[in-house]
Amino acid sequence: MKRKKLSLLLSGIGLWVIAAASFATETESVRKVIDQYAAAARSAEQRGSIAVPGKEGWLFFGPELRFVSSGRFWGEAAAKVSKATRPEFADPVPAIVDFHRQLKKMGIELLLVPVPPKSVVYPDFLSDLLTISRENPPMRIDTELQAFYQLLAKEGIGVLDLTAFFLANRFHREGALFCRQDTHWSGNGAVLAARKIREEIEGRPWLKAIRKTAYRSAWKSLTITGDLWRAMDEKGLPQENLSVRQVGSGSVEALKPIAPDLNSPVILVGDSHNLVFHAGDDMQSRDAGLPDQLALELGFPVDLAGVRGSGATPARVNLLRRAQKDANYWKKKKLVIWCFASREFTLSDGWKKVPLLP
Repeated sequence: MKRKKLSLLLSGIGLWVIAAASFATETESVRKVIDQYAAAARSAEQRGSIAVPGKEGWLFFGPELRFVSSGRFWGEAAAKVSKATRPEFADPVPAIVDFHRQLKKMGIELLLVPVPPKSVVYPDFLSDLLTISRENPPMRIDTELQAFYQLLAKEGIGVLDLTAFFLANRFHREGALFCRQDTHWSGNGAVLAARKIREEIEGRPWLKAIRKTAYRSAWKSLTITGDLWRAMDEKGLPQENLSVRQVGSGSVEALKPIAPDLNSPVILVGDSHNLVFHAGDDMQSRDAGLPDQLALELGFPVDLAGVRGSGATPARVNLLRRAQKDANYWKKKKLVIWCFASREFTLSDGWKKVPLLP
């Protein structure tokens, strides 16, 4: 019996040693990739460019690589890595918690949906330390982001971390989840994000009570002029072709756009990830962005307060302005979906507390 117990003990120790060694190896691998990102970001800054060439025609955003490699970005560490113009607004936590508490006081739920870094979902298309694999997703290198989301969850804030879902669907049949030559997610990325948001919130009693409309959709191909493609000195790289899912009412052959609804119980707030493929012009297309995909998934239009600039403070200022114009604005709302690029945690001008009522 003693020998059996000793054998089990030694076996357990052996498994622990193997697991510890595996963890150490993975941690070291992550560190090496992160170091590469930091070097690539510095090189891009020295060249005066935002574009970092990757593999197979992929381009990455230099400031995003700086964010991913910056380490801890909240608390006392925030001012050291943030681009905020004033150090007292560098830490995103106080502003996010304040926003959540103001909404909760009005009976409104906050769902934070940070867009994962493209370089975290497709690291093997940038780092020469990783081999591109279409079968197995790469290891997660966003350890600080995961810790940050856990911190927010402890504050009672709903966070939808799309990273694992995106990693599992990197080679989706409708295409990649990020534009190869742009800083935004692709049309398909917006489709999958909307689907995941719907799964996250379905079952809410107020949602069940809303009358639904069966909207239609149709996929179409287009050529985009990506912001990273425009930033390249050499334009020898062909422009990117991708597919988007347009949404509307009526026939599939002649879809009628679904306009955002100021009276909707759901409002989508944030940066240009809420406008790309929705607003047209420099946003590449119309009627195929996140607001449109949410309307299709939920069965009703959402309200929209997206900005082309930072989704951190300016987007919330827009909400205050709406409340100033309409005293009953917040009485119509049940859910705020705050969606913006995760790099905003360090790249925004700052995270100020903004009142939601005049």
